[in-house]
Amino acid sequence: MIRNAVVAGQFYPASASELKAMIEAMVDKKAKKEKVIGLVSPHAGYIYSGPVAGAAISRIKFQDTFIIMGPNHTGAGKPLSIMTEGVWETPLGEVEIDSELSKKILATSAYLQEDNVAHLYEHSIEVQLPFLQYFKPDFKLAPIVMAYASGAIYKEMGKEIAKAVKELKKRVVIIASSDMTHYEPQASAQEKDNRVIEAILDLNEDEVLSRVEEFNISMCGYGPAVSLIAAAKELGATEAELVKYQTSGDTTGDYSAVVGYAGIIIKGGG
Repeated sequence: MIRNAVVAGQFYPASASELKAMIEAMVDKKAKKEKVIGLVSPHAGYIYSGPVAGAAISRIKFQDTFIIMGPNHTGAGKPLSIMTEGVWETPLGEVEIDSELSKKILATSAYLQEDNVAHLYEHSIEVQLPFLQYFKPDFKLAPIVMAYASGAIYKEMGKEIAKAVKELKKRVVIIASSDMTHYEPQASAQEKDNRVIEAILDLNEDEVLSRVEEFNISMCGYGPAVSLIAAAKELGATEAELVKYQTSGDTTGDYSAVVGYAGIIIKGGG
């Protein structure tokens, strides 16, 4: 199937030339590129979160396939879902699903189900694609959408993903698509976000889960982040780095109710 772009013209420009120009202003072409296992990247409208996503994605050496895990904002479809066939369209062209890897992940996982419905109107994966296409037009995609599950399931899913990657000897980058605290004053959002960022930098998925619960942190993609850390450690992760953090207030000038955005890369392995 063809998964059409649903937030083009809303979260980012629908015109290919305008979109490229916008991304170009948000990436760092001179950034030192490193081999990464994965990254946390935000998924809001580009005027708000684009500079953070651009800074993080500018730092990575690209592989042939990106596994992108996003939260389910729509409530549609299966709770934990993967698409294994088809293409995703954006104004910059088509991104083909890596069917071999996606089917291997599906077969390996006790939790994922094949389902297109959860993906049709979900923006959290879509908004990552143009940034990736800007640097590498011919990458492939394994898209995973996660609704609510237990922390234990998120962790196990990460291990399952790593197992599938290792068995196929695939060269991949894993993205956890997530914004941070939603609609709190700047100081509160920064304080809460710093707690979660610290846990991610420690590659401690249990601490991510604990702090999200203890401090009531409205990070929409904490499940994908937990799965990312679990997968990355199985794939040899040894360290993480915060590339950029800012809030919507840095765009709007209104710091009374902001959304936080963090770009974090996870490194290590052979």
